Amino acid sequence: MNPAVQPSTPQVGIYECEVKLKFHLIEENLAQCDREQLLQILIDAYSYGSDNYLEPLETEVEVQEVAELQASPEMRRQVIRLRNASCPK
Repeated sequence: MNPAVQPSTPQVGIYECEVKLKFHLIEENLAQCDREQLLQILIDAYSYGSDNYLEPLETEVEVQEVAELQASPEMRRQVIRLRNASCPK
C-alpha cells in the first residue's frame, strides 16, 4: 500500500432522528393494536410503498448529531466498540 494514502476511518456518531409521515392507509382493526404493534404495522405498510392501500401525503425528516453523553450508556458502549473495530491493526 502506498504510504501517502491513508485509509479513511469511518466517523461514528449518535444522531437524534425525527421522522414525520402522513399517509392514508386502508387496513382492518388498527384501533385494536397496542402502540408497538400499531407502529410496526404502519412502518411496514409505508416501507412497501404506494399502492391501492396506501397513499403518501407528506414526509418530513430531521437529523442532528447529539453529544454522546446525551445517549444511554449502552449506546455509548456500542459507539466505542464500532470505533475500536474500525481502527487499523
